[in-house]
Amino acid sequence: MSTTTIDYYFTPQSPWTYLGHQRFVQIAHAAGATVRVLPVDFGKIFPISGGLPLGQRAPQRQAYRLVELQRFSEHLKMPLNRQPKFFPVGGDPAARLITATSQQLGSDAALKLAGAVFQAVWAQERNIADEQVLAEILKECALDGALAARASSPDVQQLYEAHTQKAIDAGVFGAPSYVIDGEIFWGQDRLDLLEKKLSK
Repeated sequence: MSTTTIDYYFTPQSPWTYLGHQRFVQIAHAAGATVRVLPVDFGKIFPISGGLPLGQRAPQRQAYRLVELQRFSEHLKMPLNRQPKFFPVGGDPAARLITATSQQLGSDAALKLAGAVFQAVWAQERNIADEQVLAEILKECALDGALAARASSPDVQQLYEAHTQKAIDAGVFGAPSYVIDGEIFWGQDRLDLLEKKLSK
């Protein structure tokens, strides 16, 4: 059984993270790998890594992104609204909630919650920046509602910031990124390569 640890960097509003999440969880569990669930703030990562927020990207890049989202949604047979009602959306509240869940209950609970958050944005057209929506998602995941208050605490914010710095130090520049022993696998379309790495 593998004792590999995978650092899983993402932002809650990333469609690519949504498209890869369940496959990643299955791959990691099948390999017996430990997952560190690390939501991060790409608003701090992009300026130092050459990335641009979606609205600042060239029109042809924005157009092609929509084509690719449609392709992968169909290829993976996953429902996806390419231009959901609540997007762009602030990811910090959901990121802190996932961080608090990981801290209090461990990675399995955090992975479950993260998957529900991704679905809320991309399949259910819900506003993950809304505290009431996040409370509903916690309840749907059968997780303690007290985590919402915990997510607002200063130490969870500090942990979120530490995860972001950890991503910067690791050379992460996009979501999702899966990191094993310093080796970055960027994007849900690299999951086959990640699985191969885990099988060695």
